[in-house]
Amino acid sequence: MVSQYGGYMGKVVRLDLSTRKVSEYPWTDRQRELYIGGKIMAARILFDHLTGAETAYSEDNWLVIATGPLTGTGAPSSARFDISGLSPQTGIVASSNCGGSFGYYLKKAGYDALIISGKCSERCWIEIRDDEFLFHSAEDIWGMKTGECQRAIKEKTGIKTKLGMIVIGPAGENLVKYASIISDERAAGRTGMGAALGWKNIKAIAVTGSKEVPIYDKEGTIEWCKSWFNYLKAHPLTGKQMPRVGTAGLVSPMQARGLLSTDNYSKGTYDDFDMVSGETLAEDYLVRNQGCLTCPIRCGRTVKVQGQNVKGPELETLGLLGGNIHNNDMQKILDWNYELDELGMDTISCANTIAWAMEANEKGIWNCGLEFGKTDELSQIFDDIAHRRGIGDELAEGSKRLSDKYGGKEFAMHSKGLELAAYEPRRAVGQGLGYAVSNRGGCHLNGGYLVVLEGLGLDIDPQTPKGKADFTMMFQDLMEAISASGQCLFTSFGVLPAFLIEKPNHPVSKLVNKAIPHLGWAIRIANKFPGILFFNLPIIHHTTMLQYATGMKMNLGKFMRIGERGYNTERSIDCKFGISAKNDKLPKRLTDVPQDPKDPSTKVPLEKMKKTYYHARGWSKDGIPGERLLKRLKVI
Repeated sequence: MVSQYGGYMGKVVRLDLSTRKVSEYPWTDRQRELYIGGKIMAARILFDHLTGAETAYSEDNWLVIATGPLTGTGAPSSARFDISGLSPQTGIVASSNCGGSFGYYLKKAGYDALIISGKCSERCWIEIRDDEFLFHSAEDIWGMKTGECQRAIKEKTGIKTKLGMIVIGPAGENLVKYASIISDERAAGRTGMGAALGWKNIKAIAVTGSKEVPIYDKEGTIEWCKSWFNYLKAHPLTGKQMPRVGTAGLVSPMQARGLLSTDNYSKGTYDDFDMVSGETLAEDYLVRNQGCLTCPIRCGRTVKVQGQNVKGPELETLGLLGGNIHNNDMQKILDWNYELDELGMDTISCANTIAWAMEANEKGIWNCGLEFGKTDELSQIFDDIAHRRGIGDELAEGSKRLSDKYGGKEFAMHSKGLELAAYEPRRAVGQGLGYAVSNRGGCHLNGGYLVVLEGLGLDIDPQTPKGKADFTMMFQDLMEAISASGQCLFTSFGVLPAFLIEKPNHPVSKLVNKAIPHLGWAIRIANKFPGILFFNLPIIHHTTMLQYATGMKMNLGKFMRIGERGYNTERSIDCKFGISAKNDKLPKRLTDVPQDPKDPSTKVPLEKMKKTYYHARGWSKDGIPGERLLKRLKVI
């Protein structure tokens, strides 16, 4: 359906793998106004389709690959796309974001989103050339690792550069619960969407096209992009810290604040942290910086592994394959990061599962032979997981299922079946709340990433629950809207005032940090009545960019409401599959055991914050969005 707005190709298609039929899925401009695109668009499509009876491994599990309206417009860091569906890992709605080039070329082919339903009767890969959809046998590429597979498909298509791809590795083929999908060197890593694609017998999808993304106000878009690029380059986080040390630069401040997961989250500091820090990575191993399409931040690391230049690890990989398994060998982490990407596995869930197994072995719960600090055999273990050999077959199920089978639930570090990121939340309790209430499980980003206020950006009291629920809701909604626009969430770092970051010890900064937790009431009002925010803020460039690129009327309040609508739509899908307050939880290690035995505040006061959060969201005491709320948000 053709759109009056710029930024959209005006077409959403459904590809039924069982019949190989391609049909247009109706998506109107009114829906574009309400849901923008990306993961929020996908949530709406899944909300209309899913009943609660489907499973991840079923033909009725639709996988929705969606772009945002800013994808392909030249906006900073806008080469993102989302893959949503039911997760094999959690059994509830999944969303996994990726910075590879697939989304950009999907729009070049003329599509805002691709819905994949059904299941191929044989192993296939799919080629999309503008309006043409071609099915090819994947027998000769089945079993290939992700890099080899992408090279093989380039040879088969004869297209070397202007081609976007998503592929799975052996882990996806063998239905490892946390299998990822790879595009270029970037991963849609979380929630096991690689296994969902593998179950459908799809090894890869390649797309190319000749269309141009329409822009409503080209001159305004170009000028605003220049201004935004300059702003991001001048900001202390996006212009200095991230380019210099990448996300890996967070290892040192996390260590200083007791946030660095160590020995399966039993501690928040690691004695050898400096050996696996961002500074060590930059000084001793970095070949060059890299970035996604249209990205001025260029936080990616290029390192050398097996004699070739490859993508280096992010913060979560460094932390979870470093101190969390008691490993101080940086080169091993570089090697493992590359191996896991090649096998098509999420480094976060895999590393957490290994850490759980090490502690289970130590406690005599499961005699698997894995031990903290003994890591020489891990490369083989990773390969065994991907191919489900030996203990790898059990490790492929993830920490939740292993703890259900053997015990040790109190130290299985997940929420709703999705393993936590590397931030130890007993020293950042707002981050702990976010892990618990996140729609997709233990995710730092979908959880609102409140740790950025609790020591990794600003410096508010990390132990107090005051204001944390309201700020969590606001951050979640803003990040949902940014992601749905087609942009990297790192652009949101520019929202934090540079002065407070560069001069944390200034009296003004100290006063602001002290005051922020007491502003929950004001944030509550803004969350409840976003219409009062009828303006655009210079530090939140996204809203003005949407106006220039699409011609759609936008302001900060409307942007927040779109994020709120998306978050509640996803939550409502989860509720169809039985999710309620009883599932919004953390392992007892984090809620019942203080990190510092002498300081009882160093644990997550989850139940207290949950009640406030549900009230702020307008959910029932059982954590369920009601009919009145969904009508107000125009979900129903």
